[in-house]
Amino acid sequence: MDSLFDSAAEEATPQPLAVRMRPRTLDEVIGQRHLLGPGTPLRRLVESEAPMSLFLWGPPGTGKTTLAYVVSNVTKRRFVEISAVSAGVKDVRAAIDNARRELGMTGRQTVLFVDEVHRFNKAQQDALLPAVENRWVTFIGATTENPFFSVISPLLSRSLLLTLESLSDDDVRAVLERAVSDPRGLGGRATLAPQALDHLVRLAGGDARRSLTYLEAAALLADDITVEVVEKAVDKAAVRYDRQGDQHYDVISAFIKSMRGSDADAALHYLARMIEAGEDPRFIARRIVIFASEDVGMADPACLQTAVAAAQAVQLIGLPEGQINLAHAVIHCALAPKSNAVVKAIGAAIGDVRKGLIGQVPQHLRDAHYPGAAKLGHGDDYRYPHDFDHGLVRQEYAPEQVRERRYYEPTRHGAEAPVADRWSRIRDFLRGS
Repeated sequence: MDSLFDSAAEEATPQPLAVRMRPRTLDEVIGQRHLLGPGTPLRRLVESEAPMSLFLWGPPGTGKTTLAYVVSNVTKRRFVEISAVSAGVKDVRAAIDNARRELGMTGRQTVLFVDEVHRFNKAQQDALLPAVENRWVTFIGATTENPFFSVISPLLSRSLLLTLESLSDDDVRAVLERAVSDPRGLGGRATLAPQALDHLVRLAGGDARRSLTYLEAAALLADDITVEVVEKAVDKAAVRYDRQGDQHYDVISAFIKSMRGSDADAALHYLARMIEAGEDPRFIARRIVIFASEDVGMADPACLQTAVAAAQAVQLIGLPEGQINLAHAVIHCALAPKSNAVVKAIGAAIGDVRKGLIGQVPQHLRDAHYPGAAKLGHGDDYRYPHDFDHGLVRQEYAPEQVRERRYYEPTRHGAEAPVADRWSRIRDFLRGS
């Protein structure tokens, strides 16, 4: 009786909105056009009858499970899902044995989908090899981590690796609008205000599943879904921020000016506003990298290293963890001694070039490596600095038109003070002062 009751209760329980809205064909999939266009490897594999082995690598909510389900549905194959979080070798072998039995008895192939496959250890991944090698199943492994580091080479070398990208705002918006109107979703029983739609898109952060979960929670509270309803359902205040409008420019301006003014707390506040509003973390990272040279420069050369490292970290791991790396760089930039000597130097040099102060490259500095260069006098009388004390030798380096121009004028701030002293001595020596 218990099992019958549980089955009936399960049938009576509606599936989550994200499950109900799962695409049934490749054409219904939103996003990932680089994988789904005509002639792409995935589409060719789906249209063929042969078993396949795939790894789907991408951030959460980008459609890894959806693609596996669609492959199964389109090719009329059994769909068996295993989560590497809870399954072991015994479960893997049982699924493979059942697939072999089904193949032998009915000829029907099985899609064996292993979610979070990077969580399997080497022994568990080894258990998949016979099924992949012998094509007993169509194997699809989903991972949010780089498979070159988390998947054994024999399994990876026998599989096609497909990289999924985070959904764009337009993609997520399309997912939500379809869910509101589609009979499998809300079926038009609820209306979604434009501002509420924008808020859901921001909250999703490129994750379609998250956007549908939030929409479903809001629809349980009211048929007329407003920003206030979404805020109550998700328990997260809407950050008034338009990525294409005034708020975008105002907040990033305040962010840069707060770091320039050395107010780390204010800079972190604006960083948090951008992150919570769904701003592209790569955009934020780029602005920090620019700031490190434009406003800190040689006053703290390590600041640029921190900024670049944070940008690379964000690219590697994304959000939410990447916010820690961004905060690290913001604090370093805000508290570093400031100098705009670098940006002024390149600006002055470019200004002179645009005014036509070009001049000829001095004869002794010209390339002398190609045949015939010596006959032209290229490289004659060039003095190799490493042959002289302190690696310095007095000779003309700049064209005559800009010989007396000064571009880099270092400050006395932070680590730039000793640089200023050294540059002053070097310049005086080179100019013969």
